[in-house]
This record gives sequence, structure tokens and C-alpha cells, in this order.
Amino acid sequence: MHTGPLLGSGRTADVYALDGPWVLRRYRDGIDATGELAVMSYLSASGFPVPRIGPPAEDALPTDLVMQRLTGPTLAEALLAGTTTEAEGAELLARLLRELHAIPPRLSQDPEDRILHLDLHPENVILAPEGAMVIDWLTAGEGPPALDRAMSSLILAQVALDPSFPAGARVRGLLATLLPAFADDGGVPAEALARATALRADDPQLTAHERAVLDEAAELVASLTG
Repeated sequence: MHTGPLLGSGRTADVYALDGPWVLRRYRDGIDATGELAVMSYLSASGFPVPRIGPPAEDALPTDLVMQRLTGPTLAEALLAGTTTEAEGAELLARLLRELHAIPPRLSQDPEDRILHLDLHPENVILAPEGAMVIDWLTAGEGPPALDRAMSSLILAQVALDPSFPAGARVRGLLATLLPAFADDGGVPAEALARATALRADDPQLTAHERAVLDEAAELVASLTG
């Protein structure tokens, strides 16, 4: 399978075109994609909406992941364009986490644990013609579902507090709508928010601004939860 032109770059990976309906996601800095491949394969077999895994590319590296090429806007793009409302976006995020947390863990022996995305926000949801697809499973783990809800809330709060982002008020509105939707599934308990904040603080990919507003973001989530 021939590796084509660069399609885009994120914080940790570059995406290249491949033959047919596939793309190559290649991580930088030696990040191994093996764990992400295992999680996505497990979730796909469980019926959760993730991109299909494709055959390895030529001269595949441990940093490589071949997956289905998706079309359609991200949920973030749809929210900014006004084609999806804040209420619809919040409902979708809550539903995706609810469906994810209904799947038994792949590795953990704790019956309370579930698969956690730990980075589910509007930029990681593609509104494909066949339905919403969740991407970017690098940080996925297993644990209590409340931690996943807390992490998604915290990430949105950090964006809402970014003065350079012109739609910060709309992100705050999305967060304010999302937290009541989470309440039906157990909400965002204080201990889960504290753990999410600690995990986020240890993330080497955070920008200087994200790190600076982390505590304020946690306070925002707590205030909207209460």
C-alpha cells in the first residue's frame, strides 16, 4: 500500500493518504500505536463507532496505524458552523460516553471498570455519513466511568477559558449543557474531577495556557456541576 501525501498534523501524529479508503496515522517521537490498535479493534468488535482498522502499510513502523478514511466535519466544526446546536452536541457526547462505558473492560478484572477514552471532546468526534465516529484513542485506558466524564468536562473548561479562542463562550455553554446530561449517568464527582486534574497536569502535550488555567478549569467544572 503506497503512502501518499500528508493530509494533516496534530499534536502527536501526522496523517497521510493511502490507496483506497485508508489513511496512515504516524505518531511522532516514537509513540507506539500497538496499544491503540488493540483498543480500537476490541471496540470495533463490540460495536462501538470507531474507524475500521486497515492492512499495514508498506514498511510499517510501530508508530503506524492504518485506519478508515472518514469524511464529514468534526463535531467542533459543526458546532462552530451552527449546523449542530449546543444541546445536540452535549447529547451526542453524553451518549457516546454512555455507550462506551457499557462495554466491559478489555484487561481489568475489576467489574466496575470500563474502557475510557480520556480525551473525548468535539474535535475527536467525526460526523461521518454513517454516523458519529470517535477517533484518537492514544490516551485510552480502563477505570471508573466518572473519570472519563470528568476528563471531557475539564478539557472543555480549559478551552472555554482560552481568551485566544473566539468561541469560548459557546464552549462554556456546551459544558453547561453537558454536565446535566452527565448527571443521569453518575455525574462528575469531586474525586473524579481531582483525579482528572492530576492526570491532565501530567500530560506533556499541554500548552502553556492549558497548564496555566488547569485549576481554574477544574473550579469551573465544579461550579457548573454544583
